[in-house]
Amino acid sequence: MSEESPGPGPNAGTPEPVVPDWEGFTRELERIFEQASCERGGEVATYIPQLAQVEPEQFAVAACTVDGRRFALGDAAEPFCLQSCCKPVNYCLALEEHGVEGVHGFVGREPSGRSFNELSLNEEGRAHNPLVNAGAITCCALLQSDQPVSERFDRVARTWERLSGGRRPGFSNATYQSEKRTADRNFALGYMLRESGALPKGTDLVEVLEFYFQCCSLESDAETLATAAAALAGGGVSPITGERVFEPSTVQACLSLMTSCGLYDYSGEWAFRVGLPAKSGVAGAIFVVVPNVMGLCAWSPRLDQHGNSVRALAFYEELVRTFALHPFDDLAGARRDKIDLRRPRPLGP
Repeated sequence: MSEESPGPGPNAGTPEPVVPDWEGFTRELERIFEQASCERGGEVATYIPQLAQVEPEQFAVAACTVDGRRFALGDAAEPFCLQSCCKPVNYCLALEEHGVEGVHGFVGREPSGRSFNELSLNEEGRAHNPLVNAGAITCCALLQSDQPVSERFDRVARTWERLSGGRRPGFSNATYQSEKRTADRNFALGYMLRESGALPKGTDLVEVLEFYFQCCSLESDAETLATAAAALAGGGVSPITGERVFEPSTVQACLSLMTSCGLYDYSGEWAFRVGLPAKSGVAGAIFVVVPNVMGLCAWSPRLDQHGNSVRALAFYEELVRTFALHPFDDLAGARRDKIDLRRPRPLGP
């Protein structure tokens, strides 16, 4: 267990912290963490050989508020590859470079209802959205297309560093090499996109795919990913440094798609059960954004049939049962006995 005091973020030092009863909140996190630790279902990803070697019993949860207060449990400093958790940031970078119309001229914004790597495009011959593999490949093709891959990759890594308050992401070359050796499906998606005219003219497909594999092979940990999620919760401002990384309109678009498309073909069920913007990755992470409040990350390598961490799902479902965090908890009478994070809890036994 680790805990850090608020940093010099935009709301740090204000008389009213965003989570007034921090001690009560962290106590509940400990309870929910222990409860989710009992979940034994799922299997580690095996289609990328390097992921199959991860110790499956690892489990971590971390939280970071928009005013810079942090808390972590379990294996929160253990590195893991971002995998599909890289996709929202690449989408944000593409939006900042090309604007909404420029990006969505090449990629749709509807849930696919299908597996993240399925050989499928929408009726217009475009990727369904930026958070499935085909859409993420398209976003990589859009990012600084006139620059060498080394510059493009460095921009992505620097952006993660800025979102995370100065923590530079790692890189797993072993995972990158595994990705390249098992990339037939992604190459097939790339050729489908190119054949349908869904990539910018002049795109070097092999170069773009290697760039995409590099982004997926960036390494983070639960504490760092929660901090980056908190930057999105704060409208694009780092909770640690106070630096603006993305414009609010960029974050709004990204969170909208994370809400509808962030958990592969489980996204509709997620919206029903949890309702918060989120993104999962096959390394076992799910990061969640609670707008104007905090970022969260839960990581455990064993996955369900959709590619989402079994323990992370159990953690978030109990979190929303405990706290009034679902977007529709504000409906009259919907909260029932849920805890409101943004209000001090009454004194008493």
